[in-house]
Order: sequence, then C-alpha cells, then structure tokens
Amino acid sequence: MTTISAAPENLSRPLPWLPGETPLMLAPMQGLTNRALRSLFIEWVRPDVVFTEIMRVRPMVAKQQLSAVDLAEVGALEGGVPLVVQLIGPGREALVSAAEAAQAAGAVQINLNMGCPFGRMTSSLSGGGMLKRPEELKEIIPALRSAISCTFSIKLRAGFDDPRQIFSLLPLFEECEVDFLVLHPRTVVQAYSGHADHAITAEVVKSTSIPVIANGDICTGTDAARVLEETQAAGLMLGRGAIADPVLFERARGRAGSAPDRAEKVRVLRHYLFSLLPLYSEMFCGDMQILNKMKAVLSTMTDLALEKELKHLKRAKTLHAFRAHMEALQ
Repeated sequence: MTTISAAPENLSRPLPWLPGETPLMLAPMQGLTNRALRSLFIEWVRPDVVFTEIMRVRPMVAKQQLSAVDLAEVGALEGGVPLVVQLIGPGREALVSAAEAAQAAGAVQINLNMGCPFGRMTSSLSGGGMLKRPEELKEIIPALRSAISCTFSIKLRAGFDDPRQIFSLLPLFEECEVDFLVLHPRTVVQAYSGHADHAITAEVVKSTSIPVIANGDICTGTDAARVLEETQAAGLMLGRGAIADPVLFERARGRAGSAPDRAEKVRVLRHYLFSLLPLYSEMFCGDMQILNKMKAVLSTMTDLALEKELKHLKRAKTLHAFRAHMEALQ
C-alpha cells in the first residue's frame, strides 16, 4: 500500500496512528463490531485502529449518560491496538457529560458520530440528524472540544441532503481543532443507496489540514488502492466490506490477493466462522441469540461464488443445523 504522510499532529493529543503511517481502521457497526468480533480481527488481521460499537448517550435526565455496559468497554487499547470510543446522542450537555465519563473510564480517543442514517438518529439531533441543524453544531462542537482533553475526532456523512454541506463545516472543525475526520461521502438521506462519491473525499482532503480518513464502498484490495490514490486520504476505514471479508485488511496492505479464488474464499469463511462461533458462545446467552449474531455477520456477504453455502447458513433454523453447514463447507 502507498504510504501517505498525515498532517502534523498536535503533540499533546497524539493521533491513534504514527506519523507517516496509512492507518486501516475497523468501522464501528452497531450489533456487529462487538468485543468478540474485534478480538478476532485483532488476532487475525490486526487493524491499525478499532472503534467501539456506537455508544448511545442518554439524556441529562438520566442518572448517567453512558451505561455501565458501555463504560466497561472503554479503554485506551484493545489487544494492543488503539481503541476509539464512539458516542452518539442529542444535546450538548449530555454529550459533554458522556465524553467526560468516557475519559474518566480510560478513553484516550473519542469520536462523535454525525453520520448514522437510520431511524431515530435522523429524527433528532443525533447521528446523521445533527447535520439537519448545523447552526447548533456551533455550540456542540466547541463544548466537546473544551471537555475532551484527549483526541477528538468526528465521523460524518458529506451532508444531510446536500453532499457539499461538509465544506461549510470545515471552518468550524478547524477552529475547534478536531484531530481527524472520518468521511463517508454519501448524504444521510441516501443511507446506503447510490455510491460513495470519493471525488468529494478528495476535495475535502485538499480543502483542510485536518487528516481525513476515507470510508464507504471499499470492498476489495483494488478499491482500497484506488480510493487512497484518488483521494490522498490519510487512511481508510473499512466497514461492511471487512465484515464480509476480514482479509480485506491484508488485501489493502498488499499482503493477500485482491481477487481470491473460490478455494481461498471457502478457507477464509471456514476460519472466520469456526473462530467466531466459540467467541460468540462465550459472550452471548442461548442458542438463538448466538445464531442470530452469526447470521448478522453473514448478512454482509453476497458472494455469488459461495451463494449456495451462504444460503444454507443464513436459512439455518437451529445452531445445530448452522454448525452442520459450517462443517460441510468445502
């Protein structure tokens, strides 16, 4: 992979990657990138940075803004890899309180989600919905920057319904010394339709001194090389493409083939499922919950070369049947 130098970092707030590195980050995906899956990825393909699942911030009327379960996930590192805590929620006071609680629990990297396009996240000022009322960001972002003494980053869409909205926000992010951005160049209203327009990513990279991590529609090693070359981004965030094929991290690094044949795909799938199932069996309770979590991972896979095998696994009614289909993979 081409190495691209990142912008100079604030020495008091070190970025979660070293100068001169091109980090490959595992995206935060609710219901998917739990600690079991993150631990497998770290052992197997070692992302340069991992994120917690999205931590929902409770309103100020609640006793505490982050749940005890979420706070237990907080830390500086996970398996020796930098861990970023991602927050999502409405309201300046609640977000500030949550950020302070995360730091007290050991976070050294905090990220604000301004991109989630689903459900209640777009009906209130949280997630992608924050881009509905950009005037309120002029209070929220400075307040968070003042409260966050560690690294503060933002993951966002290019805009709510205007893909060029990002350019009107860059001055605010620069003034508030946001440490890095993760940009998915779709709008919130697009959700995952259409395509990620990385021409916008390239333009943003040229328009700001803030390091920009490119995210969206990176599913092959070829995609990774192309997006880096076209955008000159500081790094990449891999989401659904990596959940479907964890070896995407190695393909992006040039250490595994970009176009695996069927035999390799079967080998990777067997290793993936046989490694993940015992981890999920330890983390979750009951066969159906474990089965549903395994199927959630499979829902990201649409490979025609494995269409029959994936169909059997996705349609399994019991964990016993699922295991039998795993054993039959060849």
